[in-house]
Amino acid sequence: MLLESIGVFLSLGAYLAIAIPIVGALVRLRTNYNPKSIQLDAEGNVEPHTGPIVTSFFGMLKRVKRIEGWGGLYKGTMPALLETVALTLFVIVALDTGAIRYGARAPNTGILGSLAYATVALILNLPAVVVTFRSITTPYRLPWFNPVYSLRVLLTPTERRKPWIIYFTPGLLAAQFLHLAYKIIFIGSLRRLLLPSLPSREDNWIGNISFWKLGIMLAVGLVSTVILCPLEVIASKLAIQRNHAAPEYNSVAQEVEDDALNNEEYAEYTGAEEDVIGLRHEKDPYLGLIDCAKKVVNEEGWQALYRAWWITALSGLANALG
Repeated sequence: MLLESIGVFLSLGAYLAIAIPIVGALVRLRTNYNPKSIQLDAEGNVEPHTGPIVTSFFGMLKRVKRIEGWGGLYKGTMPALLETVALTLFVIVALDTGAIRYGARAPNTGILGSLAYATVALILNLPAVVVTFRSITTPYRLPWFNPVYSLRVLLTPTERRKPWIIYFTPGLLAAQFLHLAYKIIFIGSLRRLLLPSLPSREDNWIGNISFWKLGIMLAVGLVSTVILCPLEVIASKLAIQRNHAAPEYNSVAQEVEDDALNNEEYAEYTGAEEDVIGLRHEKDPYLGLIDCAKKVVNEEGWQALYRAWWITALSGLANALG
């Protein structure tokens, strides 16, 4: 049992070592603000957008390494590690004490049961997603073993006083829920109808498969990218949008208070003269899921909703097979 547990955590370490730079580049690419037209400065004067223009996943990966170095590639490691360890311990203790393994599947309780299970997991996991995404996109260097300081950088004073306000980030919970509901209700129901033998993983499941039905499922998984990728892009943009309560600003706009923190940016540490990504001004926030979609299309073009679409497509193919 002990050796098996050690093996699980070693595999977790290897997984995170590979996954974190990939997730970091993906989050940065999708949250990078790259408007098509001129912008207005704080005084209302017209000024051209001077932020980075990065349109490819591998281009973003190279940019992160060039500007922030290896440390930048592994931004978000600590919140991701804590989240993964907590989830794994929960699986070990509560769900699968007899067969410890990373990535255990949710209980097979039907479509509604799976949706309920995933919804609870989504709600519990949402703050971790927000902290991880903000850790990845912040230009500031965060200490690995000082979570109090890091949270002061990542969260606004309002969010620290009322942490539940994160759940009211406009449109975020809706985008996340629609994403998992589509996969569970539509794709899951279709998979149960066309490929009922797949979830059981019986020894002879290959012989029970109709390959034209398998082709339909793979096509559905691929076409679902049209719906799922925009939801992922929108959720990424909304997750890094901080909540504020300063009366002179919009309720989700940037507060004046800097919290008396002396923050060092990665660009200053590495000697770079620019940040990895540009972010949309917080004084003009997204007001919800639909508002975010409209503003992204109007300001950045509809292509911005399909950044790194091929990663969503690969995930959709895997999800189509269970």
